[in-house]
Amino acid sequence: MPAVSLAVKLLTAATSITLLSAPLFSTASTFGPIISPQNPYIGQNGLATMHGDPASSDTTPFAGPGNATINSNRRALQSACPTLLGTSDGYIFGLCTTIFGQTPTIHLFDSQEVNSLAELAVAKGNILGGVYAYVDNQDKLVLTNGDNQLLRVSKSSTNGNWALAITDSLPLTPIPASDSVVGLAPDWQGYVWFATANGLAGYADPITKNVVTLPLNAIGGSIEGVANSISTSPAGTLISTTFATYLLTHNDALNTIKVLWRQAYDRGPARKPGQLSWGTGSTPTFFGPQSGYEYVTIVDNASPLVNLLVYRTQDGSQVCKVPLFESNNSGSENSPIGSGRSIFVASTYGYPYPALPAGAPPSQPSSANFVGGIERVDVLEDDSKGCVVKWVNNKIRSSAVPKLSLADKKIYTFVRQTPLFPDSTSTGILDNYYYTSIDSETGSIDSKQYVGTGFVFDTLQMAGLIDQNTLFQGTITGVVRVRKA
Repeated sequence: MPAVSLAVKLLTAATSITLLSAPLFSTASTFGPIISPQNPYIGQNGLATMHGDPASSDTTPFAGPGNATINSNRRALQSACPTLLGTSDGYIFGLCTTIFGQTPTIHLFDSQEVNSLAELAVAKGNILGGVYAYVDNQDKLVLTNGDNQLLRVSKSSTNGNWALAITDSLPLTPIPASDSVVGLAPDWQGYVWFATANGLAGYADPITKNVVTLPLNAIGGSIEGVANSISTSPAGTLISTTFATYLLTHNDALNTIKVLWRQAYDRGPARKPGQLSWGTGSTPTFFGPQSGYEYVTIVDNASPLVNLLVYRTQDGSQVCKVPLFESNNSGSENSPIGSGRSIFVASTYGYPYPALPAGAPPSQPSSANFVGGIERVDVLEDDSKGCVVKWVNNKIRSSAVPKLSLADKKIYTFVRQTPLFPDSTSTGILDNYYYTSIDSETGSIDSKQYVGTGFVFDTLQMAGLIDQNTLFQGTITGVVRVRKA
């Protein structure tokens, strides 16, 4: 999950790589299929959700700017813009929150200069309901507002003047006023699934307007909250609470939700610095080399080292449990990248968020330096033998949610660096931010280019959008566009 709650409240060094023993898979074996299966009720994979697709794979079929010389421009909006979603006709929906007033606002951007063509304010509430929106198969933006209404927003142009309008509203009445939607995604039958901060799972039927819910707290026996988004595939809906990961489906005959499996994880003794909640920081990810959803993965919150957990989607059985990073950088608030047999995890341990969400418990320790790091783990072809670490690069201080391009096999992110001491793990408001591309096969940085200095460029562990050799990245104060010069 990106660090949106905080932004709302405020509104080239040598690369060291550890290559570990690992089998050499072919590109097709590692990254096939080309992308997760296309949901018929959602827009283009790679563009339609914060994490690229309903599987939350954090992949895109489009090439990024690569290692070419880039140019960049910043669109200042006096708003944090954590969510950028693309439409089939080349426009971008931005979900932003104003610094002053903290008003959730939808922007329509052009994809050339990132000009805001139109904007629409929505009811204020838990901003995560707007963060985890998606673009549907008619290029409408689907989100929830602070009144727990499921909205569809369309764009239109008259004589060159653009406008945004709410075209449909469905009240999610089973949700108490004290609760709010966090995650949102459609399934393969057209139902819109959601999860709330207080652990209520549910789905809405856009045709009948029927809303069905299931309190996950009643199943696990603990007070399970949800702090990240949800994922869907033909196998069902994935929700990770602060205690466990669930695979759910619907029973049309009984008009109920069925729990296919539940897997508890080690949530550790406390919240870690660089995370926003006490539990996993992962939006759970479907991935796999054949269907694209044979496996499920999250990162737990164990101490001193977090673990990458991989389960078989069919029955929830565990494939592997792999400790990640080292004690000074072992923690992640980001959804893993999942493609084929490969998973990529970025460390956010110690990331300096300017504020914390309401109710966030103290971290242990109270603070830490931001070391960064990205690690790749592959599921073995015989998955009964588990997984293997392919590489670790502890010198990548990723300040955004990394994205994998399946077109050029590069991982794209921004890195944060102290100006006078490039190898330092300390942070400050005058840090530099660099567009960075990484070779997914080796973990080495193949391009690192300066974009800007200072807190206005802070990408705050937010997710970027890649489309046609261009990277769009939300910041704490607006949007940055990076493309080939």
